[in-house]
Amino acid sequence: MSYGASLAKLASPLKELVSNAQSNTGTSDADKAEVISWIDKVAAGDVAKAENFQDLDALLTPRTYIVSNYFTAADVALYGALHPPMSQLQPSQYYATPAITRYFDHIQLRPSVSSAAQALSPAFSLITFDLDSAPKIERKAELPKKKEKAPKPTGQQPQGTENAERTAATEVSKGEGATVSNKEQKPQKEKKEKKEKNKDTAVAQAEGSKKKGGAAPANKPAEDDGEPVPSMIDMRVGHIIDVKKHPDADSLYIEQIDLGEETGPRTVVSGLVNYIPIEEMRDKYLVAICNLKPANMRGVKSFAMVLAATSKEGKDGGVELIQPPPGAKPGDRVYFEGPEYENAQPLPQLNPKKKIFETIQPGFTTLETKEAAWINPVTKSVHRIRTKDGVCLTPTFVGASLS
Repeated sequence: MSYGASLAKLASPLKELVSNAQSNTGTSDADKAEVISWIDKVAAGDVAKAENFQDLDALLTPRTYIVSNYFTAADVALYGALHPPMSQLQPSQYYATPAITRYFDHIQLRPSVSSAAQALSPAFSLITFDLDSAPKIERKAELPKKKEKAPKPTGQQPQGTENAERTAATEVSKGEGATVSNKEQKPQKEKKEKKEKNKDTAVAQAEGSKKKGGAAPANKPAEDDGEPVPSMIDMRVGHIIDVKKHPDADSLYIEQIDLGEETGPRTVVSGLVNYIPIEEMRDKYLVAICNLKPANMRGVKSFAMVLAATSKEGKDGGVELIQPPPGAKPGDRVYFEGPEYENAQPLPQLNPKKKIFETIQPGFTTLETKEAAWINPVTKSVHRIRTKDGVCLTPTFVGASLS
């Protein structure tokens, strides 16, 4: 069945809402078929019944959108079908289905949906939710503490001093990350052990990436004793599963980001309050740089950085998060195109004293196609930033600076 035939099954004004919301109908044949299937379910009338809310809530718990990981017409249809029952719920009732409430609020606040809904008012009036008073969801992420009790090798790498002032708009922190021992080392023997330790750590990270669906680099682990190259940077796909404002800084958000790690989500501190509304941060897929030196951000320790694009007019022109391609999953490896970079192993941790990221960062930009890339300042060769599923990009910026 075609998309138009399924759309025709919807009753007014839901049909007009879906038609006017400027939504995607699917970027692949499989996604297109799933969009049509969901519109058919909405037209049948069962999906939005209160007795089916628990099943729908379970389905939406790990999802940002109902089809794949991008906004489609199926989301508009489902939002419209949910509007009548959601408008009748008391706080205790919508607290009981947090995934539906989160999803519904996210979709209704999208500009294209909001505009289409206003044109059909009062059928799809804005519903406000008292989310600040919602019961807190307990997240278990304490496994690293047990792992730290294991005997530590004598030759662990010292972490050095805190990273210098960063040019990035955002910082990611892992709430209970392991601390590397910084005890005295004997010059010759310990230096050799430290080198072996770095190699073992990098191999372990590659194995972990393979378990989570990312392609494990084939080459030997990188070393930081040469000229800085982009492949030294460890980039991965992340997914924001929770976000709130920092209690001690008006310009900062605190997020929980799923990076596909068995230890649970990392805590994110990002300076985006003045640039991206909190509604647009919820459930966002992004690119995170995961091997920066930990740093404190107003009392929260930060272990990595979210890659963001700043307009070529500067921050007054806006800031956007770099988006991974459709189909990307938390923990997927993000890398630079080119035979010299694609299979190279990133460093376990960037040494802040060597300013590797600061040296590479000026070459980060977005192309005319809005694709994220690194341009070699010497050869002028272009190396797009991608996952195995496609190239990462910015929603609107051309010629933006990435940091």
